[in-house]
Amino acid sequence: MRDTFHLLQVTDFPVLQRRKLETLQANLGYRCNQSCVHCHVAASPKRTEEMSWETMASLLDFASRQGVSTLDLTGGAPEMNPHFRRLVEAARGLGLRVIDRCNLTILSEPGYESLADFLADQEVEIVASLPCYLEENVNAQRGDGVFEASIAGLRKLNSLGYGLPDSGRLLNLVYNPLGPSLPPDQVKLEAAYKEQLASRYGILFNHLFALANMPIKRFGSQLLSDNTFHDYMRLLKGAYQPANLDGVMCRSLLSVSWEGYVFDCDFNQMLGLPIGGGASRPVHIAELLDAEMAGRPIRVADHCYGCTAGQGSSCGGALASAEAQQSSDLSREER
Repeated sequence: MRDTFHLLQVTDFPVLQRRKLETLQANLGYRCNQSCVHCHVAASPKRTEEMSWETMASLLDFASRQGVSTLDLTGGAPEMNPHFRRLVEAARGLGLRVIDRCNLTILSEPGYESLADFLADQEVEIVASLPCYLEENVNAQRGDGVFEASIAGLRKLNSLGYGLPDSGRLLNLVYNPLGPSLPPDQVKLEAAYKEQLASRYGILFNHLFALANMPIKRFGSQLLSDNTFHDYMRLLKGAYQPANLDGVMCRSLLSVSWEGYVFDCDFNQMLGLPIGGGASRPVHIAELLDAEMAGRPIRVADHCYGCTAGQGSSCGGALASAEAQQSSDLSREER
């Protein structure tokens, strides 16, 4: 796989600093039941890397000492880590909001039949990948049969109350463009998703997150192979919006690798870029248990333009509407 790392290091992206840490995003491993072409971690069924329980215990200790409010679990398929359920139960026991970034198809894999019920019982929020509401587009990006399995997963979640009005069980979907283009307007796309999924399949969900594809790992390699990397970077830089700097996720989020090393965001983790502040080597979370995180510089490179182009892109979707969506979610939970 060709690597874009060396093409991203020289950058004129603006300097950023951290604010109060709110979210700990943990990559539980690269093993996944899928191999999507846009996957920035290059996950697949053949990967064996996975976070140990000892590292998870450090995660929980760090979250408690730092006053973190949200534990965001990702992968690969995070549910394939053998300690996934133990971690979720421990985090919920600490009062943490837990998010599971689920690919939907895992819900019907052998051995995971009870997963949806577990997530519902633990009141875990689900952010689920569904790059399109059209079967041919999803299967083109994620593999034959993925769309059908995804619809089955969504129906299972709906049957448990996920995505239904006033249920308190949040189900958000994620859209990624199929190629080197910016996501369309999130508000309009969400309306189209809701209409199409409801009319075609009777499926309901809360919000749609429109995320830009990052020019790294598997997608970056594809750009190089297609000779479109530089065109895509010109697109991202040409669409740069300074107003998006205020809401980028790295200001309040810390990314943790399956080995327990910390990074300013998930994309920096995949590029192996140490946390900002002059670190020349990866820093383990156990070294930061009582560290002051606010005010620290954030490590930036050219891929950061992907988060600030157009309507912006973060783990919570378009930056322009993220605040409104968060307020809506909080109101729903209070009811």
